[in-house]
Amino acid sequence: MTTDAGKVLPIPVVANGERGATLSETVQKALENAIFSGELAPGERLDESEIASRFQASRTPVREAFKALEALGLVEIRQRQGVTVATLSLPVLIEMFHVMAALEGLCARFAARRATSAQKQALVKTHAELAAALAADDSVRFYEINQQFHDQLYDASNTSWLAEQTRNLRKRVAPYRRYVTKQPGRMAATMPEHQRIIDALHAADAQAAYDAAVDHVNLLGDDMVDFISAIPGIASSAA
Repeated sequence: MTTDAGKVLPIPVVANGERGATLSETVQKALENAIFSGELAPGERLDESEIASRFQASRTPVREAFKALEALGLVEIRQRQGVTVATLSLPVLIEMFHVMAALEGLCARFAARRATSAQKQALVKTHAELAAALAADDSVRFYEINQQFHDQLYDASNTSWLAEQTRNLRKRVAPYRRYVTKQPGRMAATMPEHQRIIDALHAADAQAAYDAAVDHVNLLGDDMVDFISAIPGIASSAA
């Protein structure tokens, strides 16, 4: 796919009906992945005809995909300006991060009470993989493994609705979370924060697990200021 800035994105052509998905669902999923990975940045324009051509489709399934993405809050559809990747205002973004921290805290609280031995071991293994990515100074790999750690924490909560809502909100702020990972020293700071969560789970200490997860996700003080300053154009959307 080519954006209005001329950047070519690796959106794969997937045959209609593959794995039981409709073509509109296939387009939607591909665009979701591009948004979550940062390949499509907030504010970027999506060209309907270009996407249709890329997927060898008519415009109808592309428009259906756009509507589904709009319902998820991932794109904005404006009559004269077309379709763009959604941009969050600064107040909303900060609020979402605070809610994200509370939800992750709840997941950790339940995980301390409900996680199986296998689920705890999976978190330990992923934590070790994070350490290897940190040692290699591989921020892209670190980000990917970090996502896996949090997904495993949600699963370890052994909840249904809570895990789903937490995962959905994390996906929604994913384009911005990358700026957190890129902050100097942030990857190194993640390691002891994750270890606190793991230790609390092994101790079956629900309150300690909640506190550790909330502290890990919350952006406060200088961390919040640094995060805001790192996002291109965020000041213009702060109103």
